[in-house]
Amino acid sequence: MAYNVLLFADPGVDDSFAIMYALLNPNINLVAIVSGYGNTPKEQSVKNSAYLVDLGGREDIPIIAGAAGPLSGEPVQYYPEIHGPEGLGPIRPPDSFQNVEVHDFNKILEIINQYKGSLIIVNVGRLTELALMFILYGDNALKDVTAFYIMGGAFLVPGNITAEAEANFFSDSIAARIVMEKAHNVYLYPLNITNRAIITPDVVEILTENSPTPFRSLLKPTFDYYFKAYQKNVPGIKGAPIHDVVPLMAITNPDIFKYIPRRVRVEEFGNAKGKSIADFRPKPDSEPPETIDFIAMEADIQKFVENFMEVFLKGEYEKK
Repeated sequence: MAYNVLLFADPGVDDSFAIMYALLNPNINLVAIVSGYGNTPKEQSVKNSAYLVDLGGREDIPIIAGAAGPLSGEPVQYYPEIHGPEGLGPIRPPDSFQNVEVHDFNKILEIINQYKGSLIIVNVGRLTELALMFILYGDNALKDVTAFYIMGGAFLVPGNITAEAEANFFSDSIAARIVMEKAHNVYLYPLNITNRAIITPDVVEILTENSPTPFRSLLKPTFDYYFKAYQKNVPGIKGAPIHDVVPLMAITNPDIFKYIPRRVRVEEFGNAKGKSIADFRPKPDSEPPETIDFIAMEADIQKFVENFMEVFLKGEYEKK
């Protein structure tokens, strides 16, 4: 049986690969996408999500409008040099996606009730929308969600926005703290492993030549743009990390990852804003069981690449 997944994203090149991966993976039933600000403004994020589900023949998947900015009210910084001016590298969604039908925030509650006890939330963008769920609807609003799979944080390794902070946690550190404190059964995928989830140009060439999926024409131009940005930022890198595919793959391929159970906290302000903190001492301080998160700290990258290729090279594309 496929896993029911509600995806929070801000496409974004690696978010777009995550959406494509979810649509193509027969073990994932993508029930909706919440699109908010992050790599692009909210409006562009919505268009990109709608474009991808349409291209995949899945116009039935609801697109839910997310937040336009962080809880702090600070101005949002976008990253066109990494994701392109419209989030898909050099690709621009057709003009037909200028007025996309979107659902309001309450649709999230409807979906949680529809899939009560069998829904996984995957968050690969900023955590503003998830935090708002707790703020607007109370601590028990998401109690019927089975688990939360979150891409975010960095532990004992450099950040990618500041020396210590990863982008999703830094860009709305208030929201990140709220989610890590209030969400239950959290599986966290920090830069420790997502930076190693590298796809190389050779892999993309194979997919471009052989993928039978409707996304084939997008793969190389979006990846090449993203890879060039990483070559500037990380000299000598052999490919580009596809961060946001990692939590989705972890749902259907749990054997690829190994976890450390620890309570995760997030610094909200100051020079350490967005820093993720956990106690990695051999004998950490005791914490209440309900506060423990599962931090993915090891990954079989060869299996990651193999599964990535397998999903995009599936013998026959079928609409779910």
